[in-house]
Amino acid sequence: MNKSRSGDRNALIVLRGVSKIYRRGDQIVRALDGIDLSISERGMVALVGPSGSGKSSLLHLVGAMDRSTSGEVFVAGRLLNTLPEAGLTAFRRDTVGFVFQSFNLIPNLSALENVMLPMEFAGVAADERRRRAQDLLKQVDLSTRLTHRPRELSGGEQQRVAIARALANNPRLVLADEPTGNLDSKTGQLIYELLKQIGTMRTVLVVTHAESFAAMADRVLHIKDGKLVPEGNISAMNDVAARDVKEALQTKG
Repeated sequence: MNKSRSGDRNALIVLRGVSKIYRRGDQIVRALDGIDLSISERGMVALVGPSGSGKSSLLHLVGAMDRSTSGEVFVAGRLLNTLPEAGLTAFRRDTVGFVFQSFNLIPNLSALENVMLPMEFAGVAADERRRRAQDLLKQVDLSTRLTHRPRELSGGEQQRVAIARALANNPRLVLADEPTGNLDSKTGQLIYELLKQIGTMRTVLVVTHAESFAAMADRVLHIKDGKLVPEGNISAMNDVAARDVKEALQTKG
């Protein structure tokens, strides 16, 4: 097994010189450009940047949903670049929990059944799947909504089911891509508080364009044009924030 170097032994995520390049016809798009990054075990980390900055591309590489064009991606001591497809599938199942903006719940399954589903793929016995799913839904304050299907739940409730589902196989890493994008600000605040709590037991990496929610994280990373803004560079961080505001105003206009 390939291991990250000794200086990174306490890190769950290590990226070295990572780039991701897409081709659109004759055009080359450099979504990520030489990313070096280390994220420690446990804690909530926010990745902030405007649309097209590369934040979702980075999340996809860390979650083994895509491969880098160059550089090395280590997660939980595994070099993802060299894993075969079967290895990547097992890695996603056992190491990562995913939370999406659109919830991605199975509409004809109850909240309980949605949370049980990942455990079935992991070979967990039926009784244990049910017990664990009930415990997880209780943790996200949905113990009275076990039999409700997604259409019978509010947006915030659906996202809490999705978070419980992400924890089903006890992952070391939870990846959340704009988890409050379809929610009002008050509900979004509650979701981020829940993710912050989860970060006390495992690593949570959240992609967002909202500086106000990112401020709740233990660490905030800013990305711009495929490159990480040096941490502590206040002027550069303010530049990213100003760009966010400008894009929001243009969208509303």
